[in-house]
Amino acid sequence: MDDRQTKKHRLTAADAITLTRIVCIVPLLFVRIPSPAFFILYSLAGITDVLDGMVARLTKTASHFGAKLDSIADLLFYATMLYRFFPILWQRLPALLWYGVAFVLLVRTAAYLTAALRFGRFASIHTVPNKLTGAAVFFLPYVLALTNGIIYAWIVCALGLISSAEELLIHLLQAEYDPQVRSVLQLCRRK
Repeated sequence: MDDRQTKKHRLTAADAITLTRIVCIVPLLFVRIPSPAFFILYSLAGITDVLDGMVARLTKTASHFGAKLDSIADLLFYATMLYRFFPILWQRLPALLWYGVAFVLLVRTAAYLTAALRFGRFASIHTVPNKLTGAAVFFLPYVLALTNGIIYAWIVCALGLISSAEELLIHLLQAEYDPQVRSVLQLCRRK
């Protein structure tokens, strides 16, 4: 057995922050939406999602374990919010918007399939539009608590389409997979 297999991962500050997100997710399954408890837990989950990566980079403790833990926390958070929030969105948002969402998901799926076929991997690039879309989606519950949210939901849908189309273009234009590409413009400047 080599040293890499016998080494145990030490829990880092970034890992503890990610674990805090997981701890916040569990009660989100049960609290009333909207309620102060929901917004406190939801906000804390969002803040920890931003902080864990920053802390890992600042403390130079980024690890394969931490990245996997972050992915698990993200998956749990998105699944929980889909389960809890989708019924509310379904009732409040117009049918035409759901066709837009379906189209965005189709383009996003095409981007994932393109990366899988061209590079043999599941790839989601952290482009600027992807980050903006993620932030816009995150703020949706706050907006819906204050307004009917229909205009904002259309904006989120448009951002989702832009980010999905850009990621698809990046996967089509790259000669080999490079997760450091932040925009299609950056990729074009390299050529």
